[in-house]
Amino acid sequence: MVVPCYHLSMEDLRFLALANNSMVNFGICKCFLSDCSMKVDGVVNWLEDGLRILATLQHRMWEGIIRVHLSFPKKLFFCQAKFAESGNDGSFSLRVVPPNLLAAEKEEARAVLTLFLKKQGLSNAVAARTINKSEHFIDHLVSRLHSIHKSWYLVGRELTTLEIRDALIPYLETLLEEFGDILVDVVETFPDLPVKETSIEKVANAPVEERPIVPVSAPNTTLNSKKIKALDRVSKAGPAGQLPPHIIYLMELGMELELIKEVTRKFPAFAYYSLEGKIKPVVEFLLDIGVQKSEISTILTKRPQLCGISLSENLIPTMTFLENLGVDKKQWATVIYRFPALLTYSRQKLKATVDFLYEVGLAADNVGKILTRCPNIVSYSVEDNLRPTAEYFDSIGVDVAALLYRSPQTFGLSIEANLKPVTQFFLEKGYDIGNVANMVSRYGSLYTFSLSGNLVPKWEFFQTMGYPKSELVKFPQYFGYSLEKRIKPRHAILRESGVRLLLNQVLSLSDELASPVKESESDFWKKCISIDWGRCQNFGTWVASFKKG
Repeated sequence: MVVPCYHLSMEDLRFLALANNSMVNFGICKCFLSDCSMKVDGVVNWLEDGLRILATLQHRMWEGIIRVHLSFPKKLFFCQAKFAESGNDGSFSLRVVPPNLLAAEKEEARAVLTLFLKKQGLSNAVAARTINKSEHFIDHLVSRLHSIHKSWYLVGRELTTLEIRDALIPYLETLLEEFGDILVDVVETFPDLPVKETSIEKVANAPVEERPIVPVSAPNTTLNSKKIKALDRVSKAGPAGQLPPHIIYLMELGMELELIKEVTRKFPAFAYYSLEGKIKPVVEFLLDIGVQKSEISTILTKRPQLCGISLSENLIPTMTFLENLGVDKKQWATVIYRFPALLTYSRQKLKATVDFLYEVGLAADNVGKILTRCPNIVSYSVEDNLRPTAEYFDSIGVDVAALLYRSPQTFGLSIEANLKPVTQFFLEKGYDIGNVANMVSRYGSLYTFSLSGNLVPKWEFFQTMGYPKSELVKFPQYFGYSLEKRIKPRHAILRESGVRLLLNQVLSLSDELASPVKESESDFWKKCISIDWGRCQNFGTWVASFKKG
């Protein structure tokens, strides 16, 4: 079995330790430091921080030999790639992404950028010409995806079309605000930006006196001037040589100064919020309702406007309003961490979304569960997203209420760019519209996957597995498993053994069951396939049979 090679920083390892609670013991871990190499059997006497992390990782990594490349800041071993040279900020480089997935992500990034440019008024022809000249910028967008969702990539989690869009659109909006009328030039000439010394990633880092005002229209010039003043306010030390009190407080919460600058660049008013009057009361309130201190930085980065909202007049009344609509008050910490913008929407907007959920036939308790589990559904326009999507799925025979409950994120997708192409894909493969309706009813996330990066390659491999097409109607969850890490390896083992199992039996069995017996994956599966599935009345009895060997 080929073992992938991961290029990880110390922070990446922390993500890995948190993300892989179900992983099994790791055997031998090879850490390559500069030109030196050392074997790690269990835990080694190494850097104090690395020691703690490796101890956490033990018994959680994949079985067998894992090769982990540890990337360090310049002051230790390696020089990080410069932004202009690498197309990314040098903070995260994930080499484990398969080439076909990387190509698919580029296509997704291209589609997002194309739609964004058209939304700004560009014609189809002009947008197409711009995209053809933006290869380096597309690479930069994909790099941002890897940086934003690095913990997901580390465990083989593939991004959906909606997740890619949600990650890139806010960034493109920030660039539009930053560069205004010359955004097209920025995209086409990246990383050689059209305005001297103005860098997408380095505006916040450059000394104030070196930050030129971008020569765009008067409103944008004024806006940039306000941003520069705001950035100066958060980064300039006072007479005593200290940063402003509210900046020190935020840094103590875990927000690095560069991140505070980034937030300020997106939302300049953040620089002027007082510590005692706005920031501290909101932070303490969040901590009181169960938000972890380590999560405060993420919440404020996503929605700094929270600090500008009155607790007594807005935040708490909005929470009470949402609780009356069904949001689980015990889950507020999780809800806010997932979508902090929820608390900044008007009651009219919140009520419009809830009214629509009732309209399609959802029960009150299910409405509350949707708002708790997927709070960002309130960001979807009822008339532009929710209602047209509901009508589309109803037209192909899908129970809209059931789909909304199981996969509300599907309703944020474009009908023309996402839904119709997926439906057409399955129709072209010989399925009828009833089959497609059954598939999405059984697996609501089916439409959130990329065609080129997920559905097409997995369909092509499925054709080599020897199953009838009807197997996918019964088990459309097939498309949710990693092709390289689960589907191909497990199929190869079964093929070699000559044993035939249903598709769901092959893929749905958890690798966690291998952990207690400390077997290789091959031995583990040999034991799996020797069990009489027909005599196992449920999963529990199967596990019992497995443990007995």
